[in-house]
Amino acid sequence: MEQELIITRVKDYIVSAINEGGRIEELSVEEKQGSIIGNIYIGKVKNIVSNIRAAFVEIEGGQLCYYSLAENKHPFFVTPKNSQKLVVGDEILVQVEKEAIKTKAPVVTSHLNITGKYVVLTTGKSYLGISNKITDQEERKRLREICSPFVTEEYGIVVRTNGQGATKMQLEREIKVLADRLQHIYEIAPYRNCFQLIYEADKGYLCYLRDQNASKIKHIYIDQEDLYEEVRQYLLTYQEEDIDKLVDYRNKPLSLNQCYGIEKVINGALRKRVWLDSGAYLVIEPTEAMVVIDVNTGKAIGKKNMKEHILNVNLEAAKEIVRQLRLRNLSGIIIVDFIDMKEEIDRETLMKEFAKYLKADRNKTDLIEMTKLNLVEITRKKGKRALYEIVGYNEVE
Repeated sequence: MEQELIITRVKDYIVSAINEGGRIEELSVEEKQGSIIGNIYIGKVKNIVSNIRAAFVEIEGGQLCYYSLAENKHPFFVTPKNSQKLVVGDEILVQVEKEAIKTKAPVVTSHLNITGKYVVLTTGKSYLGISNKITDQEERKRLREICSPFVTEEYGIVVRTNGQGATKMQLEREIKVLADRLQHIYEIAPYRNCFQLIYEADKGYLCYLRDQNASKIKHIYIDQEDLYEEVRQYLLTYQEEDIDKLVDYRNKPLSLNQCYGIEKVINGALRKRVWLDSGAYLVIEPTEAMVVIDVNTGKAIGKKNMKEHILNVNLEAAKEIVRQLRLRNLSGIIIVDFIDMKEEIDRETLMKEFAKYLKADRNKTDLIEMTKLNLVEITRKKGKRALYEIVGYNEVE
């Protein structure tokens, strides 16, 4: 199904949204100051905690970040030294891997990732990887043949899902651009001051645009002058083939927020209760350890064939749960308590359809299993903060 990408401002936030079939299916909300994920800094080791095999590294603004010693065995020292052992006071090159979440500090790594639309250059691992979502074996073989010659001892290459169908010229051109960018980072790092930002990742809405499957996007609507110009320049530089999809929405009678009800969708995605068309509803409760989702029959009662009715409500709930995960950017362990079903065949049907719905999620998401109590476990890759952590529940009251 064709999609529309919408980029606008709502209050103090820049909002990117995917409209599909007349409904907002996915949201990305960023604060005015933006995200630090992907930024590369010269950090200073402030503390080493041996019992958890970790260090704490200070970057720009006095921000302390978690740095795993187990996962980073070969730091890039700004001032070369004979030993690879990390000590307090060392200045090292680090990239922000995860933002601060609740009480947890941001996570930084020495394994640098330079991300393009089709591929990622990743240091520390000299190998070629291909997205698991590219399942066609002939296509995987083609991509491997194109990209393998570019893998070096300095970096490996991961072909992203968007790499599927990309031409040889597109892939080779992007790998060269990313390799030049990485080389430039290494060259300038020894001459920069401690704590300094030496590589700034693309702004959130540009990353969101980059990460979309361009073949599905019919139009890119923008009604803010500065955002329009930045996206236009980005497309001309990196995705010239998509420039005709860009639509200037600045002089329309209604804003994009008014046309698509984006603020209303955000407010709905910040509430715990979500009503379904059948009269059933979901209760979505993020906790410290996991996200719990409860499916309730609500007003969806009084049907003659209750067995079939419950299955249909659960199927409706499963589809909406996937949408809510994408709108709210919920991640980690997610437990769904579906309405009890006694027949094994009904459980199998639900799990099969649930797995199909989850394929619409661009985030890495795994459907684990259903217990006899109709509890289903899902894991969803963590990255950016959840919507409620950015906007806060109090803003919808």
